[in-house]
Amino acid sequence: LHPIREPQSWLPQDLLLRVGVPGKTRAPSAHRAVLTLAGDPTAMTVTWTTFDLAGSIVEFGPEPGGAFTASAQGHASRFVDGGWLRRSMFIHRVTLRGLAPGQRYAYRCGSPLGWSRPYSFRALPNGTDWSPRLAVFGDMGNINPQSLPRLQHDTQQGMYDAILHVGRCHCNAMVGDAFMRKIEPVAASVPYMTCPGNHEEKYNFSNYRARFSMPGDTEGLWYSWDIGPAHIISFSTEVYFYLNYGRHLVQEQYQWLERDLQEATRPDRRRRHPWIITMGHRPMYCSNNDHDDCTEHESIVRQGLPQHLYGLEDLFYKYGVDLELWAHEHSYERLWPVYNYQVYNGSAESPYTNPRAPAHIITGSAGCKERLDPFVPKPREWSALRIEDYGYTRLQIVNRSHIRLEQVSDDQVWHGRRTDPQRPPRPARSDPYLG
Repeated sequence: LHPIREPQSWLPQDLLLRVGVPGKTRAPSAHRAVLTLAGDPTAMTVTWTTFDLAGSIVEFGPEPGGAFTASAQGHASRFVDGGWLRRSMFIHRVTLRGLAPGQRYAYRCGSPLGWSRPYSFRALPNGTDWSPRLAVFGDMGNINPQSLPRLQHDTQQGMYDAILHVGRCHCNAMVGDAFMRKIEPVAASVPYMTCPGNHEEKYNFSNYRARFSMPGDTEGLWYSWDIGPAHIISFSTEVYFYLNYGRHLVQEQYQWLERDLQEATRPDRRRRHPWIITMGHRPMYCSNNDHDDCTEHESIVRQGLPQHLYGLEDLFYKYGVDLELWAHEHSYERLWPVYNYQVYNGSAESPYTNPRAPAHIITGSAGCKERLDPFVPKPREWSALRIEDYGYTRLQIVNRSHIRLEQVSDDQVWHGRRTDPQRPPRPARSDPYLG
């Protein structure tokens, strides 16, 4: 498990533990802890921030019991925000190893100068014969985060094994401090996996790269991980739009994606992890009434740079990606299995059984200051369902042959009406190794 990086908070101090130190008016205390997956079910990474340099320690122990019977140490790195204030903070990262699969642990992070409050998490089960439960959303902001109360409630009920935040993480500067404080009850309890979105662009995505600790060595810009019978690939659509940070990033990511997909589709690998799922912020397709990239026939994410360089649709289709998760549009849209604007349903009766192209989910309606995005009046032929409610997606990878997906509306009564219950059987294609 890898924890998300925690930013420091300038918000209500009553939630932060302060320990008095002689001669000082402020002692370092742990702010905004985040969990992320480390690529190993027996490991979990915890990330947090302090304004002052302090030790990087996590004390933890199995529950029930409540005693911190073990400790792990990590390191802190100084981060200076690119804004005019040049705010400085220390990002702490500690990886807990040797965790018992499926065991629940209590923990706290900090140092003797100041500790966070206690949190708890459950280590992931080992192997592939279990059913991961994920919450999926994007574009949840510091202002108007409509879905956050329900996500917190769900997390407290133990409903999820991981969170997928599909871009727009609102982690820049003081806004980032406030946002990280808001998501802490979720992000400190469940692995919180992210991908970069357009709102993280400031100062070359420096706040995003500093505050979140994802697997791999690309500072969370692109990476992949396994969970149960699924292989999940997170990548940056933003490299296609912010070329001022270097066109080489488009090529580097594309080449990495192809290597990762080649590995994921090896027969022995695909037998164990038959589901291949991608997550990126800006979608290839959408039917929203705006001028975003996904409304263009020659979408940059879909077709790539001029001369169709490094387009992702052909790449994902070539390697049999099953499900593509997107956000950016502040609405929910489920697509039929589609490739090059053609619908490739499995059959009229069971469109998601053995489809011949990836299915797409756009889930960017968790709530932000721009509110919701409307749709064009007439749905496109590849659009299966459109919902203009605030909400988020629940995704369960039931087994090697079935995924269960449902969209939860936060508008249709607070208790969360399920507005898109879907249980598409495994997109097995004709590959004998897919289930």
